[in-house]
Amino acid sequence: MSIARSASSLQLARETRERFVAATEGAIVPLARAIRDRLTALASEAGNARAMQEHRDDFVAFQGQGTRWVSLAQTGWRKALAGSGGGTAAASSGLRLELIGDEEVESNILSSRLAQVIHDKASFELSDLRLRIQHLEGTSELDAHDVLKPETLAKLLVEQWLGAGLSRGMWTRVQDTVQQALVDVVVKAYKDANVFLVANGVMQEIDLKSFVRRTGSGGGAAGAGGGSGGPTTSSGSMARDSGMSGGPHSAQRPGFGFAGSQQGSVPSAVAPPATTGGSPLMIARQRAQTALLSLKRFVTARIGGDTGAGAGQHYQAANPDGRATDAGGGGGPPATRAFSRTFAGAIADAEVAYRMAATQFMDGPGEQATLMQQTAVDLRKRTTELKKRAPTTADKATVEIVALMFQAILAEERIPFSARVWFARLQMPVLRVAIAEPEFFGTLQHPARMLIDRMGSCVMGFDAAAITGSALEGEIRRVVQVIEQYPETGQRVFKLVFDEFVAFLNRYLTQSDTTQRVMSVAQQVEQKETMAIQYTIELRKMLNDMPVRDEIREFLFKVWAEVLAIAALRYGAQGEQTVMLKRVASDLVWAASAKPNRTDRARVIQDLPQLLQRLRQGMALLGIVDEPQEAHIKIIGATLSDAFLSKTEAIPQAKIEAMAERLTHLEDFVTDVGGASDLPLDAHSIELLLGVDAASIEVVPDAAGAKVAEDMLAWAHELQVGTWFMLDHNDRVSQVQFVWRSDRKQLHLFASADGRSFLIQAGRLAMYLQAGLLVPAEEETLTVRATREALAKLDANPERLLN
Repeated sequence: MSIARSASSLQLARETRERFVAATEGAIVPLARAIRDRLTALASEAGNARAMQEHRDDFVAFQGQGTRWVSLAQTGWRKALAGSGGGTAAASSGLRLELIGDEEVESNILSSRLAQVIHDKASFELSDLRLRIQHLEGTSELDAHDVLKPETLAKLLVEQWLGAGLSRGMWTRVQDTVQQALVDVVVKAYKDANVFLVANGVMQEIDLKSFVRRTGSGGGAAGAGGGSGGPTTSSGSMARDSGMSGGPHSAQRPGFGFAGSQQGSVPSAVAPPATTGGSPLMIARQRAQTALLSLKRFVTARIGGDTGAGAGQHYQAANPDGRATDAGGGGGPPATRAFSRTFAGAIADAEVAYRMAATQFMDGPGEQATLMQQTAVDLRKRTTELKKRAPTTADKATVEIVALMFQAILAEERIPFSARVWFARLQMPVLRVAIAEPEFFGTLQHPARMLIDRMGSCVMGFDAAAITGSALEGEIRRVVQVIEQYPETGQRVFKLVFDEFVAFLNRYLTQSDTTQRVMSVAQQVEQKETMAIQYTIELRKMLNDMPVRDEIREFLFKVWAEVLAIAALRYGAQGEQTVMLKRVASDLVWAASAKPNRTDRARVIQDLPQLLQRLRQGMALLGIVDEPQEAHIKIIGATLSDAFLSKTEAIPQAKIEAMAERLTHLEDFVTDVGGASDLPLDAHSIELLLGVDAASIEVVPDAAGAKVAEDMLAWAHELQVGTWFMLDHNDRVSQVQFVWRSDRKQLHLFASADGRSFLIQAGRLAMYLQAGLLVPAEEETLTVRATREALAKLDANPERLLN
């Protein structure tokens, strides 16, 4: 609703926006400089070939398009001012329903991350400014595209970024830089805007009761201090502000996920329970799928139908007047029904109300156990109300099962209190997904399950002191807030934040100096060995049709290929030292070939001292010195002497030059796939190879000649970063967290709480898993255990499913 205001009030609001736009527009050029500096730094960093190429591509792309992005962003931001204010557009935008593509959803979520950071930093200043502007303009809410909303600026920057031809991936890689460079400027702009309005006599004191407003349908209070358009707005404004109308909830959808064999059944690949064999990983998966199947059968038996495969489907179909009728029956195709808008609104109201209550629980006094109990009671109360408003028996069952699952999660004392409250806030978003997407109950790979399981597996290994206030807790909070902000996107938002959470873990778990050093060493060892194998293959190809003595071939294949590999790591593939050592290989081949004419012999004699010096220099890189080095030099010297007397045909100079050219660009001919099958690994070789003290690293290399089972090796490759294990190594048991896997999956790093690191090679890791020397701290994932506990409660009290 809008109340008429004087022209002077409207002009003051307009001027406030102009000042805000001018202040924030001035940050765009410095922001571009910060991005360019960051990309320059990334392009200069050493890493695997793929990452280095990606960073170089980013740098080149921004060099070419960065200026255009700045221009588009500045122009677009000034244009946004022209259509901002008055509150009229917000009302009309809420009436528009439209389907949006996946790319737009991904872009919106990218911008929401920046907007959320601004919300977090400027919540008080933004709330005060929103109230003052609403007072001046006589409106109850800011326009959906008001420039004062953090979402507006964030969305514009992302859209113009894409419009300039820059990629979403690059934005993700520089988003931390964007936030650091922009947030403080925006926060100051909000503060200055409030100072300007107060100086002009606008609401010098804020009435806190203005923060509370009601939903249009008379639901619970919404938006307590959440800013405009943030996660705490009502369900209606949330859909309007995010532009997410027409998501899964506005389309036809299948019925309850457990009820039909086509939509809700466990996949056909599920093995029967109990007596089946296989690896521990396979057995664990079978047990998990059995839990899902058991729950499906339980529910199907109580809301209608038969538990037999492919029969007895029971669905709820909606009549045109909105009443639900049974559409179950035989084995025909499943019926669908429209999602109840009233029920969707009830879920949204419950979500907003609980969000407010959860904030009070966290900020309030009292023991954590008492506060956790209050949280559980509050959620149970809202579950009961939702079941009363559920339009079908399938929806009632879904509400109850999701509630029981989250009761189990909230009761998990190994999850620190501060994290459990954020887990609890996922109940309503998960309920919404479970109703719209039946596969949530039928597969372990649903993104919502995967996200909860991954977050749970990480936090259950930490004590409360280590989690509270940490970056990990902050990331969990951010993940939950992003999900809350996009309620209509279904599993897509869960999938996106799951990928982001995994990327965060890869950074967070490896941020200590010790871990970074171990990772660097391990990665370089793996790269060096892999490159040495690939260089050997290429050298064999080059010498295939050349008359080269076996002694020289063996030296090049077994020694010099490794010299080139470590030189490429230390100095870069095209570094001056590396190029020189590559040239030595072709010079040695030429020098060791037949020399029938005097000119060539004179040249060998002249160049020999320098050639031998460079051979010694290269071998020294590998730690080949003293007697072993002299042995190689002696063999090479004898071979060169024989070349003087050889009557065989000399190698044409053109072939030598072609070999030298190919060696110079050797990396263009080798691949970056696969792993080294025989990777020598021990603490001494690491220290000798790279000059790093390996005392803090427990190196566990592959056992020579040991046969590794393929299924156990596959299990080793599937371990998830962040998961906790109990490691029994050398008769000492340690709790360790899996923190890093090398690019080629050959090396795996585990960190213990006491600062020790265990670098385990893939083959030995598989053997430890098979022997029970490395055991997951949790036998089953968080959501599977929650499903099992929910089923136990339903078995004991089946009436609660629908009552």
